[in-house]
Amino acid sequence: MSNLELSRAQRLDQKVVELVPGVSRAFAAKLIEQGKVRVNGEVTPKPGYKLHEADRVAVEYDVSELAAIPHIDVPVLYEDADCVVISKPVGVLSHSKGAFNPEATVATWLREHLLKHKNTLWEVCPPKGGGIDERAGIVHRLDRATSGVMICAKTPAALKHLQRQFAQRRVKKTYVAVVSGQLPHEHAIIDMPIERNPKRPQTFRVGANGKPAKTQYHVVRVSGELTELELAPQTGRTHQLRVHLSNLGHPIVGDELYGGRPAERLYLHARELEITLPNRERRTFTAATPPAFTDIMK
Repeated sequence: MSNLELSRAQRLDQKVVELVPGVSRAFAAKLIEQGKVRVNGEVTPKPGYKLHEADRVAVEYDVSELAAIPHIDVPVLYEDADCVVISKPVGVLSHSKGAFNPEATVATWLREHLLKHKNTLWEVCPPKGGGIDERAGIVHRLDRATSGVMICAKTPAALKHLQRQFAQRRVKKTYVAVVSGQLPHEHAIIDMPIERNPKRPQTFRVGANGKPAKTQYHVVRVSGELTELELAPQTGRTHQLRVHLSNLGHPIVGDELYGGRPAERLYLHARELEITLPNRERRTFTAATPPAFTDIMK
């Protein structure tokens, strides 16, 4: 149990993350909803409760009560001694932000996968300070709602080699998306800087003070009020494709966060990844576009 004087106007779930290091904000919200967090001795079910200067918080949790992380099936596209390339399913996080999040992620799948092959992330990617490193082996990320090709590292040397290529923009990525409306050009480069939106911190926006961001697109086909695009990001900003297309007035279908029309999924898929493997071989990996993309264009 932890108690602490709290700063003015801070959200309750944010303070729980501070009080219990390693817990994700989503898991903090679950603790609050389960009645395991008290403010001045009272239970509040609202993670967004705004704390006052004199408020005191008590957090109690029992690791033994946490549900076991469920098994998930992830298609493997390629694997060698250094890395494994997968087709990430839609709805799966790349990794958790906290050590106590019981949700299955690509990182938890990778840990289980390596254990089956008599290898462990504790051996190949030892975490700092003990415990489990939730990002061990994760080279790059795809949004939860985005499906497609991802590459994961099996050794620290491979992780460094692969991440360096992303940092130096020597990785070629190709996405497919379905957007609302018809774009004025068959092919263009979107060159708009992206910054965090201070009014909605979980989102980003085009802004003069943002970091440079470029996206190349080609129109694949048009059907009524929908357009299928091939996208090639030349930079790797968070939510880059979603922000750029929304700013043009053609949000991705299913992307309600950025003004897209409601759908059963976000119609954004990472189709191809071209990268140089640790064995120095340049390869292109492809995750087939889900049938839903063809279906919606009909």
